[in-house]
Amino acid sequence: MSEREVLELLRENARYSTADIARMTGLEESEVEAAIEELEAAGVVRGYRAVVDLDKLEDERVRAEVELNVRLDRETGYGDIAERLARFPQVKALRLVSGDYDFDVEIEGDSIREVSQFVSEKVAPIPEITQTVTHYVMTSYKENGIEFDDGDEDDRLSISP
Repeated sequence: MSEREVLELLRENARYSTADIARMTGLEESEVEAAIEELEAAGVVRGYRAVVDLDKLEDERVRAEVELNVRLDRETGYGDIAERLARFPQVKALRLVSGDYDFDVEIEGDSIREVSQFVSEKVAPIPEITQTVTHYVMTSYKENGIEFDDGDEDDRLSISP
């Protein structure tokens, strides 16, 4: 039995029934149920969520990607800073990354002002954080592997030489 196959199908569409997954993998439905239980118990599958196109909601939410640079000391590590940041409900995702900055934080709020105040009043004052750079999300074209297509064809006129 391949837990990997079951996991990939759940990642593709968490609404697949165990019967659907059994048909697609050739496993017995009981084997699929056992694989899912094992994946959940091991903490591999942490939850199930809908992928929402926030641009389609009437109550528009403001999203931002915030780059954080930090300075560590002997008592404080990346995990300590991450633990503090992850407690805020405005923080939707938090990742330690390589490159020009240390953390990538996804923040969501009701307005640009709310997001800006959160960053300036709650995130930036954390002593180990030395720099924040906020990028507001204008439009999402793809989230969690799902493309957001409004169905409109490209209506630009082509120009030929």
